[in-house]
Amino acid sequence: MVAKRIIPCLDVKDGRTVKGINFVGLHDVGDAVELGKAYAAQGADELVYLDISATVEERNTFTSLVERIALNINIPFTVGGGISTIDDAARLLDVGADKISINSAAVRNPGLIDEIARKYGSQFVVLAIDAKKVDDKYLITTHGGRQLTERELFAWAREGEQRGAGEILLTSMDHDGTRDGYPCELFAKLCSELSIPVIASGGAGSVKDIADVLSVGCADAALAASIFHYGEITVGELKRELKKQGIKVRI
Repeated sequence: MVAKRIIPCLDVKDGRTVKGINFVGLHDVGDAVELGKAYAAQGADELVYLDISATVEERNTFTSLVERIALNINIPFTVGGGISTIDDAARLLDVGADKISINSAAVRNPGLIDEIARKYGSQFVVLAIDAKKVDDKYLITTHGGRQLTERELFAWAREGEQRGAGEILLTSMDHDGTRDGYPCELFAKLCSELSIPVIASGGAGSVKDIADVLSVGCADAALAASIFHYGEITVGELKRELKKQGIKVRI
């Protein structure tokens, strides 16, 4: 059995790590590089850095930050936010990112997944999906969850896999930042329809929430932010608790 991964997520704005609910009401929680170093030392398997306010003006700032992260952190890390062309992806991979995450741009231009996967390989491409429940369907949102589309979650995830995405990072926008737990049935269904790893995001508030999404939800990895940023539990403590519950993790 492949070990489950624990991935702290750092939302970055102007070089600082921030946290909010549903991407609004943001609060500064620390330096992005220093927090990343701390999580690596605690035993995080990977990190995800998301530039949540990516604009043309801020891209050079974020590139410099990614370069600093690569120089200071010894575990794999994924970066995302504002990546809309293969040149954007190349810029971040060239300064040290291990993977790039694409979201809104892939919805606008699905061929971007193919293009990056062909040039760099599927292992470098994470398709991030922000989904919201509308009636009895899960629909894709873009622009940090602010714009609803007509694309359906499962069809889009399957298309992403077929186009060359190496992983799916699914965030339930109904649960993001609420700390009420992950929608485990949703993740279990998605995992059953794909052959690539699924990272669960949105809703972690306790050890039980993470244990549930890795077991009942069948997710390959759990991404969390608040419980780590606010010092409620360390990555190492979390992993030891998961191991006690029979969940295979690297310690």
